[in-house]
Amino acid sequence: MELKILENKLKVVKLKNDAAIPEIVWKQGFYSITRTDEELSIVVDEDVNIESDKAEYNWRAIRITGILDFSLIGILAKISTILAQAKISIFAISTYNTDYILIKTDQLDDAIDVLRQNGYQILQD
Repeated sequence: MELKILENKLKVVKLKNDAAIPEIVWKQGFYSITRTDEELSIVVDEDVNIESDKAEYNWRAIRITGILDFSLIGILAKISTILAQAKISIFAISTYNTDYILIKTDQLDDAIDVLRQNGYQILQD
């Protein structure tokens, strides 16, 4: 299976659940927005200015290449287990087409190594 490392340096921002989504987010090439009854979480490039009391910086994204059929089972679970066994924390984002695994920048090289050791082909821009 192929995985692609995205160039973006990302952050995860937490806002109040009733906060407005900042207009600047809509203009970005890569972002993820999730609103629940408890919070609004936004994943966006690090240099995007969003006022927040809570933000986690220094994330890089790994995309599972291709379109994943909904009938496929355990793809994200297998990758997250491999990384967990290597003591690498993740933040996962799923879309209609595929999954993205966010890894802290300082653990990216270790993640690449362990994934390659487990048979994954890693593509980089």
